[in-house]
Amino acid sequence: MREIEQLYHNNFGIAFYWKKENETITDKIQLVFKETGFYFTVQELNLFCDLIEDSMIENACCEACELKNSCNKFLLKTPCASIDLAVSVKELKSIKDLVEGSLFRIELDEYVYGVGLN
Repeated sequence: MREIEQLYHNNFGIAFYWKKENETITDKIQLVFKETGFYFTVQELNLFCDLIEDSMIENACCEACELKNSCNKFLLKTPCASIDLAVSVKELKSIKDLVEGSLFRIELDEYVYGVGLN
């Protein structure tokens, strides 16, 4: 099995960098959740974050619905133009946490090991 460097995880999924010959490949992030894997650049991950936020705003009308956390009626667009995901509100929130947590870790690492170095 190939080695990875974990960026972030929650109960729904994981985000990580692949390693090759003990070198971490940081140009793309592997995002795995709901038996699905995406291999995104940071720019694509930021776009996915925006698409998730758009979906949350669009589906805010379901706040009073009893089935809002289990209904699989929402389509979540992805940075891959030909792929949309059917997700529940609960899954959408978990994906949002996974993506935002990953982006936070990437930005934190860039600061700590970049401009923050003395």
